[in-house]
Amino acid sequence: MDRRIARSAGAISAAVAASRITGLVREMVMARFFGASQAYDAFLLAFRIPNLTRDLFAEGALSSAFVPVFTRYLAKEKRAAAELSNLVASATILCAGGISLAGIFFAPQLVMLLGPGFAQVPGKAELAVTLTRVMFPFLLLVALAAQAMGVLNASGSFGVPALASAWFNVGSVAFGLGLGFTVGRALGIDLIVSMSVGVVLGGMLQLVWQLPAVWRAGFRFRPQWNPRHPGLREVAVLMAPAIVGGAAVQINVVVNTHLASSLTDAAGQVIDGPVSWLGYAFRFMQLPLGLFGVAIASATLPAISRSAAAGRMEEFRGTLARSLGMSLLLAVPSSVGLAVLGRSMIGAVYESGRFTAWDTDQTAAALAGYAVGLAGYAAIKLLAPAFYALGDARTPMMASVVGVALNLAAALALTRWAGMGHAGLALATSLAALAGAAVLALALRARTGGIHGRALASSAARILAAAAVMGAACAASSRAIHGWLGGGRGAHLADVAVSIPLGVAVFFLLCRLMRVPEAHPATIRASKSSR
Repeated sequence: MDRRIARSAGAISAAVAASRITGLVREMVMARFFGASQAYDAFLLAFRIPNLTRDLFAEGALSSAFVPVFTRYLAKEKRAAAELSNLVASATILCAGGISLAGIFFAPQLVMLLGPGFAQVPGKAELAVTLTRVMFPFLLLVALAAQAMGVLNASGSFGVPALASAWFNVGSVAFGLGLGFTVGRALGIDLIVSMSVGVVLGGMLQLVWQLPAVWRAGFRFRPQWNPRHPGLREVAVLMAPAIVGGAAVQINVVVNTHLASSLTDAAGQVIDGPVSWLGYAFRFMQLPLGLFGVAIASATLPAISRSAAAGRMEEFRGTLARSLGMSLLLAVPSSVGLAVLGRSMIGAVYESGRFTAWDTDQTAAALAGYAVGLAGYAAIKLLAPAFYALGDARTPMMASVVGVALNLAAALALTRWAGMGHAGLALATSLAALAGAAVLALALRARTGGIHGRALASSAARILAAAAVMGAACAASSRAIHGWLGGGRGAHLADVAVSIPLGVAVFFLLCRLMRVPEAHPATIRASKSSR
């Protein structure tokens, strides 16, 4: 990667690491108090509804559409960029606020749509409706936080916005537990409800954390409304297909939640737990994805937006190819590591309180399914915004539609015919992500005349070989440790402490020996012939 992008990605990665670690702490708290229970199933479904809208509208489509346009305005005149920022923020308040109100009103219908199986468990659907209504205002707060993040990234500030999610995690847990054990206990309010209020207050903290940096960058919000403004119209035009284009993973997660809510045991009874197991596993998978996928994508988008705006297409292709190569270098071994050591990782982090060894096994099975698609998830985070930088939102939209259709077909096949249960749902999502990334890569190659595909394919083959040997070494180490120490959390912790460093050392040693370019930063070259 270019040095500037590498430095930016490094800063983002460090901040995202804090975010993901605090996110895991947040999940550990939830696992300890609620496990994979009826209450946590309801909480996850309720949180997923506004969170889906956030991913589609705010952190997905809004960011992808806003950053390229705002970057172009900022390069020309700061006053014009400030006006565009105010217009987008005003429109966001109206749209996200309206969606939040509608979500609160239609919460029963949304719960029945996403979790039809909840109605078969007394009180479960009603609890999910209550929690959905409590948490829907989170959408408005996080939409404004996403725009603030876009302003700061386009202004060359990456660390502060990347830390915003960490403040959400800290705030949601601190506020939730604080309210639950004081006001909630005094008023007889369930702890799960207090944790839902904590989500909203954590979203507020995520926004407030970024505001001083936005002000220092020279942008202060003033309500403005001009629907005919060309910049606002351009953002809106890009957002419409971008909502669909960036929706595949989240829609697939919602489809899986819908199917998981109705999974039954051998006696035909709806199972409590699959929604929770998938939720815990997906959160765990987000740790490596955030560390490199989000970090590299956030640092790359402003750079390729500037290259596209200036018509420097060779620079655009080279920057994107180097970012994709670095993403593969980190995603592939992470995928193998999660699949091989997932049980120990899950057990070391979650297994306590109401989260049992059975929950560890079931969550690890889901994590292995999600891990298959990690490289696809990371690639999509780079490839889809590349089209937006080129002013093309239609191609990611079409790829997203293909991904959603493939996920639905695979999910039905793997659960109903192959009998894989919730693990099949996770695997279906991964297959859809890999297919979506392949479609986007081929389309971008045709659109730009090449993205150094031969060099990327050569690197990918060597990375896969190194990751396979790493996986074998980790599996042998894990078996030896569990054979010596048996089961339990102590064995899981020892396995994680020994096998992960071993795997990292084996992988990067092999990459150096096989001269993988991305593992030798000084040797990275973008060749015009490597397409």
